[in-house]
Amino acid sequence: MRHIIAFAAIALAAAAPLGAALAPGAKAPDFRTLGAIGGKAFKLHLYDQLKKGPVVLYFYPKAFTSGCTLEARAFSEAMPEFRKAGAQVIGMSADSLPDLKRFSVEACRSAFPVATASRDTIKAYDVMMPGVGMVKTMSNRTSYVIDRNGTITEVHSEMDWKDHVGKTLAAVRELKRK
Repeated sequence: MRHIIAFAAIALAAAAPLGAALAPGAKAPDFRTLGAIGGKAFKLHLYDQLKKGPVVLYFYPKAFTSGCTLEARAFSEAMPEFRKAGAQVIGMSADSLPDLKRFSVEACRSAFPVATASRDTIKAYDVMMPGVGMVKTMSNRTSYVIDRNGTITEVHSEMDWKDHVGKTLAAVRELKRK
């Protein structure tokens, strides 16, 4: 039943344009959470990750749904280009750690980490899926490019997954050029 509600919420939200409150130039809210890569859990602190270079922080609604799986595969295929541009990719959702461990292997192909987005993190980044807040915390599909200094340089918020990889990759390439 929970999956039916989640799929219905995603379908309804897909028709509506999204709007992320955090605009380019805003400071990215820091957070600590648990994540997974290659099926193994780890602790994630955003500002520690930024010490290594820019971060593409992309929020997605639900692991193993068709759009989220396709988006994860697209990011995994583009990881050599993101690395070449000096950037990391981190997927974020409200999924449980066991689900993220499995998703990190099956959909992300162990190419990049995925992490748990708490209700507070989803609120801080203003990516709450419309209409599901009372039922369950779920994010919409929004990608942020965050520079090393914690400043958001690019935001792409759209339920269709197809442009997220291309737009964020172009943004990190531009950061590298600067």
